[in-house]
Amino acid sequence: MFDKLIPTTLVGSYPQPSWLVDKEKLLSEGPPRVRMREVWKINADTLDEAQDDATLTAIHDQERAGIDILSDGEIRRESYFNRFANALSGIDLDNPALVPNRRNVMIPVPRVTGEIKRKHPVQVHDVAYLRAHTNRPIKITIPGAFTMAKLAEDEFYHDTEALISAYAKAVNAEIRDLKAAGADVIQIDEPYMQANPEEADKYGVDAINQVLDGVDGPTVVHLCFGYAYVVKEKPVGYTFLPQLDACRADYISVEAAQPNLDPAILAELPSKKFLYGVLNLGTNEIETAAIVAERLRGALRYVSPDRLVAAPDCGMKYLPRDVAYGKLKAMVDGAAIVRAEVK
Repeated sequence: MFDKLIPTTLVGSYPQPSWLVDKEKLLSEGPPRVRMREVWKINADTLDEAQDDATLTAIHDQERAGIDILSDGEIRRESYFNRFANALSGIDLDNPALVPNRRNVMIPVPRVTGEIKRKHPVQVHDVAYLRAHTNRPIKITIPGAFTMAKLAEDEFYHDTEALISAYAKAVNAEIRDLKAAGADVIQIDEPYMQANPEEADKYGVDAINQVLDGVDGPTVVHLCFGYAYVVKEKPVGYTFLPQLDACRADYISVEAAQPNLDPAILAELPSKKFLYGVLNLGTNEIETAAIVAERLRGALRYVSPDRLVAAPDCGMKYLPRDVAYGKLKAMVDGAAIVRAEVK
């Protein structure tokens, strides 16, 4: 569906305007797993309209930079995780639990006290709005079943596999509605597979396959080491990645720039295409197009150009907007350099 080699896209998020969210509040804590309504500067009765307006800005910035496959910037979300995870039934919203995150810090998470079910579409408006405001291919992201299960306190199923399957059914139902609303590309975010490789080895591929059951069109699984503003020192390799060659997703999204990932690992997933991270989000320094091009050339030593999409390492929401835009423009220009070389 992509009309050029090495197209460009966001992993998902783009910086929210400072008039919309309290940046100090947003940056003072890790990504929320339960609701954090106090991050919004806009009153509840006008918040939807304000989020729509801010989404237009994110769309405009991407189009102006020359991005090929557009995201809505996740502008309406407090985090990649909590908007969908806390919209499901079976969650005690008023009494969250505490569990350790990937840095072993105790954080509040959803408490599962009943059967996990999707009560209503959660992100259909996001897709419909994005589809109505651009003619370019669009991608929507949603948290994966494994990661949601890891970031919940299970007081109902008492069985990891059953909890993951319940989440997977809810995500699958949502994805089907997102496709119907016009989403071209579906991305599921599964960072906790990297953080929990032994459990991912047992449940990860099946969790992805349940989520993507019956879903047509390009699909992506994103694995990362955590937002750069939280995780300053990143490992140089993935603890769980080659196993994903067996999953249903078409693309695997990996961080490569900040961790200086050896692209040789891409050869261990011969059936997959890749969103390859070429933007280091751990620094406000804006890459040059030449740096981006060199990172892409590294990946092309192991995969053909028709299997490669240029992307940031992870979500960009914690960067200053001018920095994020500058990095996107460098990515577009760098991809153009390499595209001309491989034609």
